[in-house]
Amino acid sequence: MTQPVKKQGNLYVVAAPSGGGKTSLINALMKMDPHLRLSISHTTRAPRQGELNGQHYYFVSAEEFRRLVDDDAFLEHARVYDHCYGTGREQVQKQLDQGFDVMLDIDWQGAAQIRKSFPDCRSIFIIPPSLATLQERLASRGLDSAEVIERRMQKARSELSHAGEFDYMIVNDDFDAALGDLYSIIRSGSHQRHGQQQRSETLLAQMLENE
Repeated sequence: MTQPVKKQGNLYVVAAPSGGGKTSLINALMKMDPHLRLSISHTTRAPRQGELNGQHYYFVSAEEFRRLVDDDAFLEHARVYDHCYGTGREQVQKQLDQGFDVMLDIDWQGAAQIRKSFPDCRSIFIIPPSLATLQERLASRGLDSAEVIERRMQKARSELSHAGEFDYMIVNDDFDAALGDLYSIIRSGSHQRHGQQQRSETLLAQMLENE
């Protein structure tokens, strides 16, 4: 008897400026969808309080990271805020081959690299309702100094200028609504409602015009 061919999983890329709420949205989405797997990135930064090696990131030294780059072990890698991040090639491909949908939590630089290897991937950019809201969120986390927050805001402005390169944009002003939009994209592959997509593009244009 012929065995059915296992369907290849889909690859999704999610990016956002720091403080955009991407991590919270992804964590909530993972609880909703048992068919979805989150790729765990390698990083050279130190673990934050509560972070576990192999669960949140693979924490490696700068020397080990360079070795992995030389061995072509990453699908993408980038330097962000003085630290390096990379997505393991073997891990992602194995999960896709097993039929799982895989989500990559990376920045726009990594997304551009991924599109070259996986042109059929779907890319999603999470944008804040305004730059003022983003700055408030960064401050309320209590993780960074005023100087670091300003650096993150400067980088956020640069990152937002690349949002138009993504297949979808989601405005994260209402968490449940943003989560619903994200779930719809992942599960059905459908585009956002026309009005919602238009609103996303309008808000993005306003934030970029203010620069």
